[in-house]
Amino acid sequence: MTNRINCDLGGQTAIVTGAARGLGRCIAQSLAAAGAQVACVDVNAESLTDTVAAISGVGGTAVSMACDVTDAGGVAETVADVLKRWGKLDILVNNAGITRDNVIVRMKDEQWDAVININLRGTFLFTRAAAKPMMKARRGRIINVASVSGLMGNPGQANYSASKAGVIGLTRTVARELAGRNVTVNAVAPGFIATDMTTALGEEILEQVRKEIPLGRLGDPQDVADAVLFLASEAASFITGHVLAIDGGLTV
Repeated sequence: MTNRINCDLGGQTAIVTGAARGLGRCIAQSLAAAGAQVACVDVNAESLTDTVAAISGVGGTAVSMACDVTDAGGVAETVADVLKRWGKLDILVNNAGITRDNVIVRMKDEQWDAVININLRGTFLFTRAAAKPMMKARRGRIINVASVSGLMGNPGQANYSASKAGVIGLTRTVARELAGRNVTVNAVAPGFIATDMTTALGEEILEQVRKEIPLGRLGDPQDVADAVLFLASEAASFITGHVLAIDGGLTV
């Protein structure tokens, strides 16, 4: 693939969680196209086959790594494996996330726990593990995938909105903690992006969504990947603790 913005990440190492499909796959491809060597992480290594093949097929460098982002030991082992393989970690993109929608009075405990554990705990665990080698190297980029749901709420998504609001709070706090070691921590907050997750809403709902978005369309995964690429680059070296909404004006 060809990136829409010029960015040289040659020699840098990145981890992208939830890289098997959707936003994660597009982000991993974009980082690799910019020259980074990418560890593609998902709960099942086999699900990453297409992502790694797409990157390798155009001359990029990528490996698949199976990891449950809610497992502290597994997360620490994954980061250690990346350091053993490539000697450093420059970029972490916390993208892994799920939805289990229901109105609050019908939401089951397991729906709440699953979303909070993967979306928020997973981001915390990978951030904690990545922070140590980044601090030691006195350089790093952590980019968390939040959501406009974490900024404005969304009916039927109390669990998802809470998890993404938590990611935003985590981002801003860790940005303050790591700034002294030249590690930036930012978040992107996508709105309605054309992925499998939004397609499942159905065309009737999506048509109403388009009417509410000032730009009149859904976003493309590449719109999000471009923002991640920018935040990972030297062009964003003086930006930290920021939450960039990528929503076509929905939260204006």
